[in-house]
Amino acid sequence: MRQILLITDGCSNVGMSPVIAAAHAKSEGITVNVIGVLDQGDIGELGAAEISEIAKAGGGLSRTAHTRQLSHTVQMMTRKTVVQSIQLAVQKELKQVLGNESIEALPPEKRGEVVRVMDELAETSSLQVALLIDASSSMKPKLAAVEEAIRDLMLSLQARQGRSEIAVFHFPASRHGEDCVLDLGWTECLNGVQSILPKLYMSGTTPTGPALMHVIAYWQQGGSSRSIRHETDGMMGDYVV
Repeated sequence: MRQILLITDGCSNVGMSPVIAAAHAKSEGITVNVIGVLDQGDIGELGAAEISEIAKAGGGLSRTAHTRQLSHTVQMMTRKTVVQSIQLAVQKELKQVLGNESIEALPPEKRGEVVRVMDELAETSSLQVALLIDASSSMKPKLAAVEEAIRDLMLSLQARQGRSEIAVFHFPASRHGEDCVLDLGWTECLNGVQSILPKLYMSGTTPTGPALMHVIAYWQQGGSSRSIRHETDGMMGDYVV
């Protein structure tokens, strides 16, 4: 399973639409989830609408959270999107086997077995999370909350039985002409992620769309260590025939 987890406080203002970029990610089999970080008040209607639209176009979820709630929100988003991805894959396969029938059409014992396997797959399937951090100037006061959230995300991923890999990007880049920077390539050594944030220079504009395209290109150009896009294919047949 491949997903982008975008942490931002709102409105993009440079480059292509992040909604279009998220739709492109979805077409590549990459789910885009978005967490909007609030401090005092709210991020405004425009920013909230954009966050929702990015996630919808990317086939993912969106949530807004105050800084003190960010850690819980990040963990919850990751767990929910893993479960959602498994459910969608299983439902797709069930539809091929059962036609237009739903899981509710199965006999109770078969239905229970399908649910059990779905839970097992959510825990054991391989997962790649590209963490994309908005490091524009407006995010600077929220950096401590983002650090705490990422620390808790690492603990959550380490607790899974399946293989979990993470890559970390931030935008905008400190160097002129770059919209996004890779801070850490795919790794299963999750402890090193926390050391990245204190080094970030928080400034500049918010090129969210170009940053999303940068992350997608990283996968397309071989940044992924292996393809895990269709890992659930064929795994439900024995339970429904």
